[in-house]
Amino acid sequence: MISKGNDKIVQPLIYGLVLAGGKSMRMGHDKGIINWHGKEQRYYMADMLQNICEDVFISCRTEQQHEIDPGYKILADTYPGSGPIVAILSAFKEKPDAAWLVTACDLPLLDLDTLQFLIQHRDTSSIATTFESPFDSLPEPLITIWEPSAYDILLSHLSEGYTCPRKALIKNSTCVKILKAPNPDALMNANTPEDAKRVKDIINQ
Repeated sequence: MISKGNDKIVQPLIYGLVLAGGKSMRMGHDKGIINWHGKEQRYYMADMLQNICEDVFISCRTEQQHEIDPGYKILADTYPGSGPIVAILSAFKEKPDAAWLVTACDLPLLDLDTLQFLIQHRDTSSIATTFESPFDSLPEPLITIWEPSAYDILLSHLSEGYTCPRKALIKNSTCVKILKAPNPDALMNANTPEDAKRVKDIINQ
């Protein structure tokens, strides 16, 4: 809560969303169920977010709902189409006044320190606070705090046929806070078997 004169401005609470609804075609099997740290990655991510978020949901396709451990809250896609933008919009539909800390489930090196850094540098006057990807220097939409003001922008992008929210960050860069990650390796995706081998070597080291 921020105090401003006699008025109190309440920041939107942060809810966590783990994106686990992808079809993992490049990996060849579901990335969300890979066991990097002693449990399926989708649950590892959800448990990590529980430390810093008001509540946490695992996002999935409608047909995946029965596959998720009932000990975790799920949020099935409620918008037509597919892709991460549909998952984020479904989260805003569930809690439109919340900010959503969205993480992909294919980030096996993502750690609590990196997420806490993101929250500490959050700008609630922006539509989003995100990291610059160390791999292509573009904003990383799937390790991002999306503020409630992002909802209409994302909805507009979906109507234009975009399924990746990165386009929204790029087109609205003047109202996006972009950070340098304190640990660039934490933003490494594992999308292919080759990526998985590289990540496994890093974890083993």
